[in-house]
Amino acid sequence: MKRFLHVGCGPKHKDQTTPGFAGADWTEVRLDIDPSCNPDIVGTLLDMKDVADGSMDAVFSSHNIEHVYPHEVPTVLAEFRRVLAPDGFAVITCPDLKSVARLIADDKLTEPAYHTAAGVPIAPLDILYGWGRAIASGNVYMAHHGGFTLKSLMQAVARAGFGGCFGLARPANFDLWVLATKRQMSDEDGRALAAEHFPMGRPSPVAAAKAS
Repeated sequence: MKRFLHVGCGPKHKDQTTPGFAGADWTEVRLDIDPSCNPDIVGTLLDMKDVADGSMDAVFSSHNIEHVYPHEVPTVLAEFRRVLAPDGFAVITCPDLKSVARLIADDKLTEPAYHTAAGVPIAPLDILYGWGRAIASGNVYMAHHGGFTLKSLMQAVARAGFGGCFGLARPANFDLWVLATKRQMSDEDGRALAAEHFPMGRPSPVAAAKAS
C-alpha cells in the first residue's frame, strides 16, 4: 500500500484530495498545525520532524504553501523532498496571483471572484491575503504571507532540487497545480502522472507546462 502525506490537511481527508490519491491503493497520513483537526501528526510545513526521511511515496499540499513567508518556501520544499521515497512525488496547489491580479487591476478587490460550494463569496482580497471571515473570527492560520504565479512556483520547485516539475494554471479557478518528482521523469511519464492528480476535468484548464 502506497502512502501519501496530506500536509496542512485541515478537516479534509483523502476523498477531498485528488482522484489519484482517493483510490484504494493509497493510504493517507494527515499532518496539520491545528490539533482540533485531529491529524495523525501535529506539525508544521517548516518542521515535519515526526515524518521519517524517505517514508512517503507522495506529498499532497493544498493551499498552504502560501501561508509561509517567501524566505521560508525553500525550507518547506526541502521538507517535502526529504520525506519522499526515491521515486516519490509532490502535488502542490495554491492560489494563482496572476489571475487574481487581473481582477485587482480592474478595481474588483472586494467583489466576489467566485462562490464556494456552500455559497460563500470569495473576493480577490481573500485569495491574496487569506479568507478574511475566518481570520476575523480568530483563525490566524488562514492568513497568507506569500504567493505565486505558475512560473515562480515551478522555479522554486526546480531550485529545491526536484528532478521533474509539471505545472497547470487554471485562470477561471484562480489556482495553480504543480507536480514535482524527486527523480527526473520523461515528459510523457510526468504528464501521465499529472493527469491522475490534476483536476483537468474542471473549467478552463491550460495545457501543462514543464519547468525549463
